[in-house]
Amino acid sequence: MIAYLDTHVVVWLCQNSVEKLSPRALDTINDFDLLISPAVLIELNFLYQIGRIIRAPQDLAKQLRTQIGVEVCKHPFHDLADTALFETWTRDPFDLMIVSHAKANRFSPLVTCDEKIRAHYPPAVW
Repeated sequence: MIAYLDTHVVVWLCQNSVEKLSPRALDTINDFDLLISPAVLIELNFLYQIGRIIRAPQDLAKQLRTQIGVEVCKHPFHDLADTALFETWTRDPFDLMIVSHAKANRFSPLVTCDEKIRAHYPPAVW
């Protein structure tokens, strides 16, 4: 089974800040094959450009791929877009794409502490 990681979870894992993760989030990370939506890389790049993180998204993705086997999801974009067209609970394009990616891929779990996502996406894990 697979689970997706939200952007902040990627950052915390790369910073070795596992204390920020809930026990359930850690269990999911340990028990599932992990994916990130390409939207996570875009959001990381945005955060890098504005100085909120100090490492390039490609470096973070490589670190997690090497350390714990996280891969960038290759699920077809048109499935993501079809799913996103019916989401009305957010105007945040990153949250919209990340949730739609997990949802389009068999309603996979998404590890996130984001309360709004968890309120609107029942398979979210925290």
